[in-house]
Amino acid sequence: MGEDSLFIQPAFELGPVQLTNTVITTWVVMAIIGILAWLATRRLQIRPDRPQTMVEAIVSTIEESIRDIAPQHVDQILPFIGSLWIFIVLANLIGLIPGMHSPTRDLSATAAIAFLVFISVHWFGIRIQGLKNYLLHYLKPSPLLLPFNLISEVTRTIALAVRLFGNMMSLEMVALLVLLVAGFLVPVPILMLHIVEALVQAYIFGMLALIYVAGSLQSQQLSQQKQGENHD
Repeated sequence: MGEDSLFIQPAFELGPVQLTNTVITTWVVMAIIGILAWLATRRLQIRPDRPQTMVEAIVSTIEESIRDIAPQHVDQILPFIGSLWIFIVLANLIGLIPGMHSPTRDLSATAAIAFLVFISVHWFGIRIQGLKNYLLHYLKPSPLLLPFNLISEVTRTIALAVRLFGNMMSLEMVALLVLLVAGFLVPVPILMLHIVEALVQAYIFGMLALIYVAGSLQSQQLSQQKQGENHD
């Protein structure tokens, strides 16, 4: 970890386009996920071996987390939330490799992920509820709250981006300062701190994204519950 490693440096240029370390590292993470997904699914067995058991355990854990928040829409939400969790975990942890840094310590990367969550919230809401029903939920419980509901959509997206960026940047700053002061006498505690914090931040980001997506579907669930009560 060099002294300038906290700053995002352009790796090379393609004409007017600059490719930063963040972009290249993001591509690396995406390639790793693609290769791991291919290796994990190319020989699925009825009696799973140890690698398949680990993959099924990860998928089951994510599925249960989604079921706790949005039990009626697990199948629709699972691919997005699962991919988001896995990507952020690997993006946070890849900074442990010498010469590489976490893409999530770059505000442009976390802003892009947060914007993807923002788009996905509306995509799932419109797709599952329909455009009219989805837009009407901004008028509940009172039309007077429409401006506040719209503002909250923007502010929570900004908060998502800044929270992940701030935590990952501060983590790398702490690690750099400790290494500068103490040298390499304390690498193991710093390594464990990075791993734990990376996992925690990935979990928080994914859970918040799940809550936001589930919130866009809440009005449909409530209407279905009311219809069921009326039939009873």
